[in-house]
Amino acid sequence: MVALALSLVSSLNVLVFTKTAGYRHDSISAGVEMVKELGKEAGWTVVQAEDSKEFTQEKLRRFAVVVFLNTTGDVLDRDQESAFEEWAKKGRGFLGIHSAADTEYEWAFYGQLIGAYFKSHPQIQPARIRIEDPKDPCCAHLPKIWERTDEWYCFRANPRKNVKVLGSLETRSYSGSTMGDDHPIMWKHEVGRARSFYTGMGHTKETYAEPLFREKIRRAIQWVGRVPSAK
Repeated sequence: MVALALSLVSSLNVLVFTKTAGYRHDSISAGVEMVKELGKEAGWTVVQAEDSKEFTQEKLRRFAVVVFLNTTGDVLDRDQESAFEEWAKKGRGFLGIHSAADTEYEWAFYGQLIGAYFKSHPQIQPARIRIEDPKDPCCAHLPKIWERTDEWYCFRANPRKNVKVLGSLETRSYSGSTMGDDHPIMWKHEVGRARSFYTGMGHTKETYAEPLFREKIRRAIQWVGRVPSAK
């Protein structure tokens, strides 16, 4: 088991999927560059794909982790959805960033994987995030109250009952939340054998240069990819 885990560390292959069928964020290129830089530092292989033709059983089996980076709308056809679902159920890892929650509204498995769908957002502004489990390896590096600026999503439903919430917005710290006092913005969970991590942050280009955000994504990839430790 140890030998297998160590092998995974050195051969982690990550697919960053950036197709959009709706709004397209101008921060996508910054996000892709961030993941590539993290991969270079960690020894991962990072591949970007804009074409959904990458979603076949044969092509997906190369990857331990798939990142939906600011995807929007209906980006996969039924065959591609089926291939992705089969891939995930084999114990693979999924990471959704920001508008990954504004993607594939009619696909039930994706809805389970992402945890919650986008509903609305106010203007970009500073807010305070409360880290709910400071000991969790995905966010142990973060301050208990994390202050930063972004576009803060409200979701169609509160995902708390189905996920482990890692960070929630202090709704009195900014204007425009429609979710009441309990407003998750970052979480992780397992869907069968698949691991999933979602962050509602990531609208702005500046986000991807923030050291705390970058480290969060590195740790999230390690967790969903089953890398033994997130140091």
